Amino acid sequence: MSTPASARVSDRVRKRVSQSMTAEECAELVKAELQDTWLPLIYGDRVLKTRTRSYHFGPLPARPVTEIQHTLLGVELKIGRRRLFCPDLATARYLAIFARVGCQAVAVPYDITKTSRLADELESSWHRMRLLADRNAAKESDRFKAKVHGLLIAKLRGEIEAAGPGTSVPEFKQNTRQRT
Repeated sequence: MSTPASARVSDRVRKRVSQSMTAEECAELVKAELQDTWLPLIYGDRVLKTRTRSYHFGPLPARPVTEIQHTLLGVELKIGRRRLFCPDLATARYLAIFARVGCQAVAVPYDITKTSRLADELESSWHRMRLLADRNAAKESDRFKAKVHGLLIAKLRGEIEAAGPGTSVPEFKQNTRQRT
């Protein structure tokens, strides 16, 4: 009887955590533990496979702090000192994740009914990654933990930027020929 992949990963985690490891090894371990819930995999498999439009944040601060604000005009995503208007809360949550990572441009699903579910998955992946990093580096210094978090965010940003922001305008596959 073979053991599932998650059990093998958790066994390796227990063995490695007991030994001292570098920040790079700890970050790779977190990525291996996340498996299919690694944020760039969700982005590539679930977002880019659908019809999307690209969204450009413009210049972001070095360590962006995001906050979702409900105003009289609607929902705004505050990144540092800038405020970006969002059509709904789900889109604000979705964009906040990528702003935290520091991506300059991302693909946003054109179908707004899918945005909420994707935002849930991406947020849980983000928080799970941070918790796993903290757990794997529990006995290490705060500086070591910060380095692991920085490495993970750099990996996320690199893989998401490599996947690309999608098309600027969604592709509509319709027959435009008129009947005569």
